[in-house]
Amino acid sequence: MDAKVKAHIWASMALRLSDTMGRPGAVLRRGDPDSGGFLCVLHGREGFTVLSQARDAEGRPAWMRGTGPAAVAEDVANAYVERQVKRDPDLWVLEFEAPDLLPPFEARIL
Repeated sequence: MDAKVKAHIWASMALRLSDTMGRPGAVLRRGDPDSGGFLCVLHGREGFTVLSQARDAEGRPAWMRGTGPAAVAEDVANAYVERQVKRDPDLWVLEFEAPDLLPPFEARIL
């Protein structure tokens, strides 16, 4: 059984890592402090992408580009976030400046 980090601690870690890399981040929405999931909005030079938590074929934690492989406009990213929050009100939403559309934390992207 995997040990799970509380959501508020993971959010704090991600924001701190982002800050040390010179990529500002912010909490756009607080979810459940203990077991909420995450959406990460990446704001790049060419637009936005939203990363959503997922699992790979072996059950390991990973991320997927919920808005697709290419950058999208801000309104498209916001609409995706709104739909996901309606489905899961416990979600946290973090936003990061990411010129290259890569997260400022260790992440496997499917």
